[in-house]
Amino acid sequence: MTQEEIELENKAIAKEYKELLKISYQTLSDSDKKLIRKAFDVAVDAHKDQRRKSGEAYIFHPIAVAKIVASEIGLGATSIAAALMHDVVEDTDITVEQIEEWFNPKIAQIVDGLTKMAMFEPDPNISMQAENYRKMLLTLNDDVRVILIKIADRLHNMQTMDSMVDYKQAKIASETLYIYAPLAHRLGLFNIKTKLEDLGLKYTEPQVYQDILNRMKETKEEQEAYIKTISDILAKSLDEEHIEYSMKGRPKSIYSIRRKMKAQNVTFDEVYDKFALRIIYKSTRHEEKFLAWKIYSIVTDHFRPSPSRLRDWISSPKSTGYEALHITVMGPKGRWVEIQIRSERMDEIAEKGYAAHYKYKQGYTEENSLDIWLNQLKEALENAETDAVDFVEDFKLSLYAKEIYVFTPKGEIKSLPKGATALDFAFSIHSEVGLRTRGTRVNGRLVPLNHILNSGDQVEVITSENKKPNINWLDYVTTSRARNKIKSVLNENTKKIAEDGKEQLQRKLRHLKITMDEKVVNEMVNHFKLKTSQDLFYRVGAGLLDNSLLKEYAANRNNALFNFFKKTIKRAPSVPSAINKTDDQIYDLLVFGKNKEKLDYKLATCCNPIPGDDVFGFVTINEGIKVHKTDCPNAISMRSNYAYRIIPAYWVDSSTAVNFEATINITGLDSAGLTTEITKIIMDSKVVNIRSISLSENAGIFKGSITVIVPNNEILKKMMANIKKIHGVEKVTRINSN
Repeated sequence: MTQEEIELENKAIAKEYKELLKISYQTLSDSDKKLIRKAFDVAVDAHKDQRRKSGEAYIFHPIAVAKIVASEIGLGATSIAAALMHDVVEDTDITVEQIEEWFNPKIAQIVDGLTKMAMFEPDPNISMQAENYRKMLLTLNDDVRVILIKIADRLHNMQTMDSMVDYKQAKIASETLYIYAPLAHRLGLFNIKTKLEDLGLKYTEPQVYQDILNRMKETKEEQEAYIKTISDILAKSLDEEHIEYSMKGRPKSIYSIRRKMKAQNVTFDEVYDKFALRIIYKSTRHEEKFLAWKIYSIVTDHFRPSPSRLRDWISSPKSTGYEALHITVMGPKGRWVEIQIRSERMDEIAEKGYAAHYKYKQGYTEENSLDIWLNQLKEALENAETDAVDFVEDFKLSLYAKEIYVFTPKGEIKSLPKGATALDFAFSIHSEVGLRTRGTRVNGRLVPLNHILNSGDQVEVITSENKKPNINWLDYVTTSRARNKIKSVLNENTKKIAEDGKEQLQRKLRHLKITMDEKVVNEMVNHFKLKTSQDLFYRVGAGLLDNSLLKEYAANRNNALFNFFKKTIKRAPSVPSAINKTDDQIYDLLVFGKNKEKLDYKLATCCNPIPGDDVFGFVTINEGIKVHKTDCPNAISMRSNYAYRIIPAYWVDSSTAVNFEATINITGLDSAGLTTEITKIIMDSKVVNIRSISLSENAGIFKGSITVIVPNNEILKKMMANIKKIHGVEKVTRINSN
């Protein structure tokens, strides 16, 4: 770099630092500013010789993370300082002990937690990423700010990924959608969650992301005009009531539009509530609820509400701390629009989450739901003895779970995830209550322990000192807290049986002339389709694996099960690289990896890919390569937990066409000759055959399900487009799963 370029870069760094101090959510004292300046100087010096892949000075990254921590998450000087130094121990010679000496133990602890997340040694026998997630979540036991800074770090990394290669972008984006966005959601960081989701979609399904983005830009002016029409109508009435407020339109995120398109099998144009109007009002804490319902009354005086879509999170706030009234009303031109009503305090909590909640909590006596969740989470983490992937999957379910509200016999309200059972409720009261549950009453009536609760239920737990959990209880609960407590009690007995089983197995294998070592144990775990060595030892100790099964294992030790990579993945000569698609080409040959090699594979039944679909290969434990669509429901989890088992896959043209099965659903208004027109279009495409057809009519509505045999995705898409052109046909959708 020239001297002039260096000076310009130094000016840019100084400008970013000044902005960091200016945008801080917390009021910074002089001592706070000195602390942040000191951390900034340490970070600048530590990273002075480092540059990011984009070519810019590395110090811009920790400053950007600190800015997110300061303004979007709203943390104070300690967290800002830790964010500035979050990479210095990992990337330079500076130690945690030095940071403690220069600053204080709390900053050193946070930096240490952030460093440990990035320094796990890979183990090829486990999902490294799942293990990383578990260890990351365990830092909640030390300080939740470690997770909050890590989320900020991930957001900035996602915002600056353009210089990375495609497969790394997809892996990091999948991890983000799998764990970081749900974590941000659960900690109340809704703005950050939305940004993470949109960026995740940008790199996992770039074409879909770009298409929706372009469509939103095309309709932006129309949407803004529509929101203004509604705002002008409401503003007049709000002003007459002397309510102090602000209103702003807010488009739905790209990710949420995509999710709705998939969930409802609709096109972009058929997603009607693509934007919302937010009314934020000034109020004292005492009048908040009264004013919210007053504004609700004003809104519904002008626009007809949908009763089924009222969400009252003021009377019963979400466990994230979120409070608001959401109503969906029929606006002008017969279009549904969501209106969100929040006080300034509620809006601040919705925007800043964790930090804002604790700002307003001072002097407020009501027990904080976020505190309760964090305590339950720490308890679950401490008791987690499951496989890392199972643990993370179980934990992840609790992050996005919808909530229900139930009552104790004394009328206290409890929040539980939707689908929770009576036994889950017992464990939510206290672990000891759950473990001694003999029965439950819901609304005064005795119900089974696995009875699924609904909002408004009043639940009474009947306990007994002599009651103990049994293995069936694991099928009766859905919450990780209850599951982990039950497992913990059951494991005490299981461990004893497993210890005996290990000794028995060693003796039995010795009789079969096999020395029991780690390799043999792993082989047996795979052979008997178990998850862990503990499972194996337990089954031997409990008599579930008898001598005949062990003899069968011994006889098949050299079976291809232990060498499936050699047997199932047969390499063939390389084929030419895939070329740009044209309408005349038939993409019927699947190739893998950079060298476009032909390998044996199976098509996954969870998403049922056909030629032409965007796909990837996944190396399974027992079935070789399974091919999945890139938007498969399981894709995010596989890329996050098992990135090392993902193989790039491409459809290419070949001289031999292979046919595939696909099912399409058709709905519309019934009319004479509709069936004839549909079948004619299918038959006119000479390369498509009908496997099965089911057509029905009910009160003027036509429904059809047709399974066809097609060579590739392009021909299927053309056929579906032609069917949709038929007068009266409303929707044509492809069914992804068998």
